[in-house]
Amino acid sequence: MSYSIRRLTRNDVDAYRATRLEALINHPESYGTSPEAFSARTDETLVTQLTNLTYFGVITDSGDLAGIAAFAIDDGERERHRGWVMQVYLKPALRGTGAALALLEAVAEHARAHVIQVHLMVGAHNAPAIRLYEKAGFKTYGTDPRCLLVNGRYIDEHMMVRFLDEAPGKTRR
Repeated sequence: MSYSIRRLTRNDVDAYRATRLEALINHPESYGTSPEAFSARTDETLVTQLTNLTYFGVITDSGDLAGIAAFAIDDGERERHRGWVMQVYLKPALRGTGAALALLEAVAEHARAHVIQVHLMVGAHNAPAIRLYEKAGFKTYGTDPRCLLVNGRYIDEHMMVRFLDEAPGKTRR
């Protein structure tokens, strides 16, 4: 299946809602938002979200949204040098095709114009996602124990970073 990566706009709100809800329902332990809380959000709220953050999507050759990732910049006076990758999700049909890595690279390329490093958090149990992020150049720098409480179960989250102002493969001390 072929695909392309593009920025999402307010016109993608319905496809975004469906894809994000799919992610939250199928992988509740991977996100801080519950499907119920997300479902209660209005289209106006989601359009504002799509406008305030930078979203990228994986678009199939049939025009369907098959993956999402969001990028946000810290707004604290002393934190403006870093950004966050959030809400990463790829539909199962495109997993293993390189689409997830291409999506992350699109976010990183955009981020380079704004920040020098990007952070993300991923469930410590989620080995496939951790491998993907490592392949995309992220390194684990810590673990947030009991970060989420999902269905009575605590989820530890690894904190990962990718330095955009360093050569690939360079080790930071």
